[in-house]
Amino acid sequence: MIINYDYHLLGWYLFITELGYFALLLALVLAILQAVFPTLGVIKNQIQWQRLAPSLAGAQFFAMMAAFGGLVAGFLCNDFSLIYVTSHSNSLLPWYYKLSATWGGHEGSLLLWITILSAWCMLVSIFSRALPLDMRARVLAILGMVQTMMLIMLIFTSSPFDRSLPNLPVDGVDLNPLLQDPGLIFHPPTLYMGYVGLAVPFAFCMAALWAGRLDAIWTRWSRPWTIAAWGFLTLGIAIGSWWAYYELGWGGWWFWDPVENASLMPWLACTALLHSLAVTEKRGVFKAWTIMLAIFGFALSLLGTFLVRSGVITSVHSFASDPTRGIAILSILALVIGGGLLMFAFRGWKLTTESYYQLKSRETILVVNNMILLVATLVVLLGTLYPIIADAFKLGQVSVGHPYFNALFVPATWILLAFMGAGANLRYKYDSRPWFKMLLITAVISLVFGAVLWYVINLLGDNIPFFGSIYLTASLCVWVLAFMFLDFKDKTKNAKSFGDGLRKLSPSYWSMQISHLGLLVVCLGVAGVSNLSVEKDVAMTVGDKTLVQGYEFDLQEFETIKASNYDATRATIAVHKNNRLLTILYPEKRNYVVSMMPMTEVGLRPSLLNEIYVALGEPIADNDGQISGKTWAVRVYVKPMVRWLWLGALIMTFGGMIAMLDKRYRIAKLSKAKLNKEQTGNL
Repeated sequence: MIINYDYHLLGWYLFITELGYFALLLALVLAILQAVFPTLGVIKNQIQWQRLAPSLAGAQFFAMMAAFGGLVAGFLCNDFSLIYVTSHSNSLLPWYYKLSATWGGHEGSLLLWITILSAWCMLVSIFSRALPLDMRARVLAILGMVQTMMLIMLIFTSSPFDRSLPNLPVDGVDLNPLLQDPGLIFHPPTLYMGYVGLAVPFAFCMAALWAGRLDAIWTRWSRPWTIAAWGFLTLGIAIGSWWAYYELGWGGWWFWDPVENASLMPWLACTALLHSLAVTEKRGVFKAWTIMLAIFGFALSLLGTFLVRSGVITSVHSFASDPTRGIAILSILALVIGGGLLMFAFRGWKLTTESYYQLKSRETILVVNNMILLVATLVVLLGTLYPIIADAFKLGQVSVGHPYFNALFVPATWILLAFMGAGANLRYKYDSRPWFKMLLITAVISLVFGAVLWYVINLLGDNIPFFGSIYLTASLCVWVLAFMFLDFKDKTKNAKSFGDGLRKLSPSYWSMQISHLGLLVVCLGVAGVSNLSVEKDVAMTVGDKTLVQGYEFDLQEFETIKASNYDATRATIAVHKNNRLLTILYPEKRNYVVSMMPMTEVGLRPSLLNEIYVALGEPIADNDGQISGKTWAVRVYVKPMVRWLWLGALIMTFGGMIAMLDKRYRIAKLSKAKLNKEQTGNL
């Protein structure tokens, strides 16, 4: 349909977005050059070509930012000549949701993915100046190869700059109402920073194989990038869980959805990689582990990208259902895994120099912990892919849900906590201390204090079995805390005082302990909310009251409200306890004007103990069979300790940030003598 536009403004919009498309093409050229010139420079020992790598990475970043800015301008200016803008925006959409609509679909989210990768490339080029030039050239060349493959896929199969000219739509289709939420403004960029950031440790390890060595230099300089990616991934998963909890209206925080699993799997692999890198840096062992975990960590992030965009799964989180795009991502995934394993097969024999360690040592426990993390990853991977495989081989429609994941993943978590407590306190190579006595005393303390903690948690809800998951989880958390305290004592025994010793501990040590503490908070939160949550569905009219867990919910009124792009029915519900007003909640049922999609906006009373959660369902027919809107289905939840989940994730993220303060990762330049010492010190 051709309509009357302000063609002067339309010309400017077209010019801006065309500049964005030109910048995207320029970024592809720069990515190819970044992959080719440093590679040839290393092969031919041409220093000048190696020195081009940082400049090309910086130029590519600015080109990608210009491309992304062009698409953002298209949304903010309502340039509906762009098919992607038409499909994911509308003139009534608030500007901040127009901004998030930029990554609200497949094409834009992939552009964001590649833009973030270019940002990681530039950061590596800036903050890895202390690395030898050939090392940095190898890393940036490998990142350039990944960037080239992703840009080729974006430009030729998923370009967000395709136009519908000469026809101009009157208005856009609108952004999916599920994505019109502040959580979705922050969730994808944060998650992608973690997803894409795993390309950096992958590039470092591939560069190490390329050079034929994996020493303290490589591990020390890849470790902070891995920590940064892990921190972003942790925070991104937490924001996504928080969004699903309050936006979807079902009261859950994790559904074992395939796309949720797609972010959990690389997180588990990255967690194992972090531990492997720490030991490789300090002791020179686990080199093969480190290489394989770096390969599979990044491969799992690409697998997540494939699941979201291929159409092989159905999810509220998925972006696209075009098999062509899925095949393109699958091809890149095959190249990454195949290329990485091929490099490992040809070069891995050069990484066989290892230091010795005995059974009673920290290395042994870290091997066990990494095995547990990999088993947990495989459990999630199998549960996610099995329905797809069964359907492909005509084995029928299979659904893998909570029973499978809970039965296998939860025990793996308990075993991990058991080994995590003792492992963090063991010494490297060999620990000669009387460990049996220490284990026995710590176990008794854990069982006693676990019972106390179980009793306190049990006060939040109905009576639950003593020897249940809450008691076991609480005891294991106390077990880990006890060993943390013992480790503090051991690390500070030669200091003037306990406090003085704590102040002298390194940021990396504090990072480990804070991150472990965050994991304990998450585990307690999972145990509490899973066992103590109470749910009640009730039909209510104005003046009705219902009682749940000692809380009285009083429905006071319904009102109709109008916003810029939706209409809503909003309930006013007063919550009392012991005849005292606690809060007033305002759950809504929205109907978006353009898409005509209904959405639920819940009413929440946040609490670290008993959180109150109310959602409006659908209007219910009156006694005469008519739907007048006077009676509504209302779902009421009381969810103890649910906030502990996201609090624990924030603590873990903070722990990762602490590690970045370690001065070992901020060395300006290494002398030649220092470099030789670092390269040979762990052999």
